[in-house]
Amino acid sequence: MQTAVLPRQSAALRFQARFTGFVDKLQPPFALAVRLYVAHVFFASGLVKLSNWNSTLALFENEYHVPLLSPSVAAWLGTGAEIGLPMLLALGLGTRFAAIALFFFNVVAATSYPDLSDAGLKDHMLWGALILVTFVYGPGKYALDRWLERRQRS
Repeated sequence: MQTAVLPRQSAALRFQARFTGFVDKLQPPFALAVRLYVAHVFFASGLVKLSNWNSTLALFENEYHVPLLSPSVAAWLGTGAEIGLPMLLALGLGTRFAAIALFFFNVVAATSYPDLSDAGLKDHMLWGALILVTFVYGPGKYALDRWLERRQRS
């Protein structure tokens, strides 16, 4: 009776191995898609801030309440973070540094705007979770970090 069960188990294990192999091949494009999605969200926000600097300064003076920083300094640092960190993330260059810096920026952004809606909070939570995935698992194969690692080993 055990011999009749073993071929079924073996077929199930083979299926699982093939399925797992297929899913593993999806990891590099998935990691890239996550990086590009999060980078786009923050970069677009930074471009909006750059497009009208007077409006940006007014937002930081009247709406955003960043602790420990003057509104002007917070505006410069925040806009710089929204432009620079997403570029690093998209390229996969200094990815883990960019991811953790963007994670903390996201936390400050979400907590310094008192009128953030529930939907806005959920967006920030999603972005934070995706950023942490990139921080913990790394940039994936499609990243300058990987190319630099391979080049350094040679």
